[in-house]
Amino acid sequence: MTGSADEALAELEARIRASEFHGWMGIELLELGRRAVEVALDVEDRHTNLVGHLHGGMIATVADSATGLAMRTMLEPGRDHVTVQLDLHFLAATRGARIIGRGRVVRAGRRIGYAEADVVDEEGRLVARAAATFLLTDGS
Repeated sequence: MTGSADEALAELEARIRASEFHGWMGIELLELGRRAVEVALDVEDRHTNLVGHLHGGMIATVADSATGLAMRTMLEPGRDHVTVQLDLHFLAATRGARIIGRGRVVRAGRRIGYAEADVVDEEGRLVARAAATFLLTDGS
């Protein structure tokens, strides 16, 4: 990886760690590398549904963050991206204390990007799998 790529990842990491949205949601950055990211959510009562399971919207947010941040690692300065489709398959309910989203870029083209993410609980059990398509642009 070139120095400029290292610098871009370091800048992205700083932006994620300073993000009010991620902080408010409780999403923590665990790992960041070219093409891949790992985020975690420590489940609190405010994240659960009426029957005590982790709310599906929270799982979707972790999956969207994992795919989107992974895609962000592939963009040159001045480029932008927006999710145009997020497919999410819920595979297991969880009452666990922590979930981890592992996002990876499958393809980053000139205009279209595609990434996937697995969301697992603290025991490594697959809770959800996501696929996301992105529109890649030359900035907003």
